[in-house]
Amino acid sequence: MAERACHVLIPGDWNTPTGGYTYDRRLVLALREAGWTVDVHTLEGCWPRAEAADLAHAAGRIAALPDGALVVADGLAFGGLAQQVQPHAQRLRWVALVHHPLHLETGLDAHERSRLQARESQALQLARHVVVTSRSTVDDVAAMGVRLDRIAVVEPGTDAVSPSHAPRHEGGPVQLLCVATLTPRKGHAVLLEALAGLVHLPWVLHLVGSTARAPGTAARVQAQAAPLGERVVWHGELPAAALHAHYAAADVFVLPSLYEGYGMVVAEAIAHGLVVVCTDGGALAHTLPRAAGLLVPAGDALSLQAALARVITDAGLRAHLAEGARAAARQLPTWPQQAARFAAVLEGVA
Repeated sequence: MAERACHVLIPGDWNTPTGGYTYDRRLVLALREAGWTVDVHTLEGCWPRAEAADLAHAAGRIAALPDGALVVADGLAFGGLAQQVQPHAQRLRWVALVHHPLHLETGLDAHERSRLQARESQALQLARHVVVTSRSTVDDVAAMGVRLDRIAVVEPGTDAVSPSHAPRHEGGPVQLLCVATLTPRKGHAVLLEALAGLVHLPWVLHLVGSTARAPGTAARVQAQAAPLGERVVWHGELPAAALHAHYAAADVFVLPSLYEGYGMVVAEAIAHGLVVVCTDGGALAHTLPRAAGLLVPAGDALSLQAALARVITDAGLRAHLAEGARAAARQLPTWPQQAARFAAVLEGVA
């Protein structure tokens, strides 16, 4: 059997609490537990908008990799590294990991979107294989010129959780939970617009997520929430234990994203037996089992408002959907299972 070893290029701190970084970190740890030798190389800079010095640093890291090495590169960086990867396209065995295409980020102007799409398309042609985190992303990557036989789907894993069968918060306000970094793509403004029309109903919204990645967006949505007063509670970034406590205390999980490459927090909510209300943005249309929640069109505040009104006012519906979530939780793949699927892709490239 060939040596089970690879190098992983990660842009920035892999402890950053986003779905993409969590995916990278958990897969690496699971591969190591399965006996793989995995060397992680951190790429400095603000990706995908890296400065010249950051690109030079990345070029040096790539040049130092040994001949024939199997290299997995996170797409957040790989999409902008075509020039740096090109001289080593044959020497190294490249696998690109695409969480979602860079040009599909919300808030880009037409020029930036076109530039990112061209750069990422060029980079992906240099990879021997591309791993994506959802089936819907296959079409997005294929649209950038990658053959379908070079694309593999490895969805995120989940941690085993024993969701409670006990009713939640009978008689009190319905506890809504949203876990998402405050960036334009996550759709907080749509959620707050929807809830502004439901002030006559009993609910409290808990928001967990960093305000530092897009400070302008964070300031705008916080100002938008001000009229709702104490019914909107901001928790910022939280460590894992505190986040799990919020899942355990919530009645309904809501994710108003305009686009997701998978939507790991939806799977986490289901693992906790939570009712989910989310949009159909990107892969979310397939991430949410229909028995576990309600799906609404992305960016549609009125549809989101109607769905939230239903779960807030109908305890029977919440109980029915929570039962569906608990059933769906038993079908979720674990991180070791997904690491085995990822390993099979790597072995095929090797």
